[in-house]
Amino acid sequence: MERNVASVINGRPVDGAPGGRMTIVNPAHTDEVVAEVALGDADTFVAAARAAKDAQQAWADVPAPVRGRAIAHIGRIVEANQDALARIVTREIGKPHVEALGEVREIIDTCDFFLGEGRRLYGQTVPSEVPDKNLFTFREPVGVVSVITAGNFPVAVPSWYLVPALLTGNTVVWKPAEYAAASARALVELFHAGGLPEGALQLVLTDGEQTFAGLEKALDAGLVNKVGFTGSSVVGARIGELTGRHVQSACLELGGKNPLVVTPSADLDLAVEGALFSGFGTAGQRCTSLGTVIVHESVHDEFLRRYDAAVEDAAIGDPKQDVLYGPMLSKKFADRFEDYLDWVQPHQKVLGSTSTGRITSANPRKGFVGDPDAGLYYHPVIVDGLQPDDRIFLEETFGPLVGVTTYRDLDEAIALANRPGYGLSSSIYTTDPKEVFRFRRGVSAGMVSVNNSTSGAEAHLPFGGNGKSGNGSRQSGMWVLDQFTRWQAVNWDYSGRLQKAQMDVVDLTPDESFRLDALDA
Repeated sequence: MERNVASVINGRPVDGAPGGRMTIVNPAHTDEVVAEVALGDADTFVAAARAAKDAQQAWADVPAPVRGRAIAHIGRIVEANQDALARIVTREIGKPHVEALGEVREIIDTCDFFLGEGRRLYGQTVPSEVPDKNLFTFREPVGVVSVITAGNFPVAVPSWYLVPALLTGNTVVWKPAEYAAASARALVELFHAGGLPEGALQLVLTDGEQTFAGLEKALDAGLVNKVGFTGSSVVGARIGELTGRHVQSACLELGGKNPLVVTPSADLDLAVEGALFSGFGTAGQRCTSLGTVIVHESVHDEFLRRYDAAVEDAAIGDPKQDVLYGPMLSKKFADRFEDYLDWVQPHQKVLGSTSTGRITSANPRKGFVGDPDAGLYYHPVIVDGLQPDDRIFLEETFGPLVGVTTYRDLDEAIALANRPGYGLSSSIYTTDPKEVFRFRRGVSAGMVSVNNSTSGAEAHLPFGGNGKSGNGSRQSGMWVLDQFTRWQAVNWDYSGRLQKAQMDVVDLTPDESFRLDALDA
């Protein structure tokens, strides 16, 4: 059964479709319509930002512990609806149901973490250098937050922005990926059902071009005070330029070319398991998906043999079944993945499946689960023999493709890990603690896993990257509060006279000529 979905401003669906209409189909069964979407345009975005601005002060005036209670209610409402929400995610983007349930669990965990932060938005009482004067610091909301998110995690990643932004007294204009509009609309309904005032969260459904135009207009009009963006590095750079012109720093979570280093002492079976999940889970369509395995030359052949066997044996297909991964998110990602396959060079060796490209009855995958002709399914690809200047080594390949290269010593492995210029997630498999700390110190990634995959975030740790993966901002945990609050300093002088800092300060004068009289033996 399909849904009709539109933007939501002040709790009401927006009439009309100034940005046109689009049909969302199930990527696992492309003849099945999931939603009909009425798209807005740049003016829709501006209207949503204006509504958010009008509602912001009233929401900020709600005591922070009460806002925390609203987050608690949202968490319980999501928990009560977790299976239904996960099924919408599975139908809309083809994520296996067990992964979709894990994604919904991330929302619940985020709410559980932040519900108490409403009572812990601490400032400080600071001693003054003059008498009869007190100094204080306070966290204040930034105002209106524009959140723009990708569709590979259509409900979990948005919650990393929405929950802390709302908790700290901001109102939000959320623009999700339009190909995940049904999931977004469902999440907004759950937030409103949790008791959130209608003006606190606006939903805008439109394409990227209209989003950028609307954001520019809203910034020019002073309607947006902070931007959070999850998506490609190319678009993130444009968002950063735009916000910089308005003396703002966007919160950017971008792409990755996440390395996994396998050392001579590694447990190879464990490394293979981690590389299988992080390389091909969600069909390789995570920002934290494994990009390149950097394996020591002494264990390369054995690792590759085991990895190839594991990938060939992995269950791929219908996301309602027990599979490693299902289809590509949508046709545009399927088309783009076919472009990446053209990057394979003659000096590289392709492994991992019975073929490459789209899985069909005419181009079969051994052990495929379901009907291969029904959806946008693609063969997993291992590309061995990468060289540091190869395009597959240097650029993000969003899809089920993992590169493999070798190294001789750990310094070389670290240099290879950093060479693409991304810095989101990384992993090292070793039993030598010295290698762990050398890798941790040398790798540029914002997140490091030891004997674990490059994918997998927890709600109470900072999530984010450096370089082409982001501008150092972090989502999740208490660290994200610095993205959505500003520090206000207050000094209160009750002396009854003007006291000037750095000037009216009592100084204690030392006797700098004083010397001890040493006792000679």
